[in-house]
Amino acid sequence: MNKTLFALILAAASTLAANARADSATWTQKIITPEIALKAAQAAKAECVKRGWQVAVTVTDPSGLPLVMLRDRFAGWHTVAAAEGKARTAASWRESTSSVAQRVNKPGAAEQAIKNLHGVVMIGGGMPIEAAGQMVGALGVSGAPGGANDDICAKAGLDAIEGDLAF
Repeated sequence: MNKTLFALILAAASTLAANARADSATWTQKIITPEIALKAAQAAKAECVKRGWQVAVTVTDPSGLPLVMLRDRFAGWHTVAAAEGKARTAASWRESTSSVAQRVNKPGAAEQAIKNLHGVVMIGGGMPIEAAGQMVGALGVSGAPGGANDDICAKAGLDAIEGDLAF
């Protein structure tokens, strides 16, 4: 009886150890759907249109790859690249581009070199999209007069999908 119990305990421990190794080699990540990404982009763009600003809006997955891009017909060509760069920067740093820029642009900041990386955009308008404490995407807005105004529109996009992401 003791040998049988010992064998069962040993088998269970081996199974748990094997599962722990397998679990540590992978992870599960939630990602915003294209439908919700579109809803966020439309809300951000609508907020800017209401204020008379012509913008481009990009929503990415957590890695910074675009899911949705919208552009007002009068937004300049540069706003498309800037919106994507802001979303990608927010996704990479997992914080708003306004807060990253504030830290990086300080004289003598050790992080200043990141401003020269291809695709990094250090001005307001980029925000991570979070749900249940996990980043599920990012949103970038470009074309309003100044990064603080891009932030206003990005926040409107986040507010529009807040209820959809509650889980």
